[in-house]
Amino acid sequence: MSTPLLIFGLLLLQPAWYLWLAPPDVVPPWLAAIVMVLPILPAALLWLARRPSAGFWGGTAALFYFTHGVTEAWASPDVRTLALIETVLATALIFAASWKGLKARAAKRAAARAGGPEPPAAE
Repeated sequence: MSTPLLIFGLLLLQPAWYLWLAPPDVVPPWLAAIVMVLPILPAALLWLARRPSAGFWGGTAALFYFTHGVTEAWASPDVRTLALIETVLATALIFAASWKGLKARAAKRAAARAGGPEPPAAE
C-alpha cells in the first residue's frame, strides 16, 4: 500500500520543488518541472490503470531520483533539505517495491535450509 503513496509523493515533490520552493535560475521552472516529472510519470499512470508493474517502474525511476537527490544534497546547500526528502522517498520506494520479492526470497532460503517444501512464489 505504501508504494503508490511513495510514487505520488515523488511525483508531487518535483513540481513543488521546481515551480514553487526552489525554482532554477538557468532554465525555465516549468521546463525543469516537466523534465523531472517524466521518470516517475509512467509508474503513476500504471498505478492508476491498476497494473501490477507500477511498483517495478516506480522503483526503477526511484533509482534516478535517489541519484539526483544525493547529487543535489552534496552540490547545492540551498536545496539540501529538498534533496534529502527526495532521497528518502526514493529509498523508501525502492524498498517498498522490492519488499514482496525480498520476503519470498528469504522464505525460500529458510525453507531450503530447513529441508521443507518450498513456499508458494510471491506474485
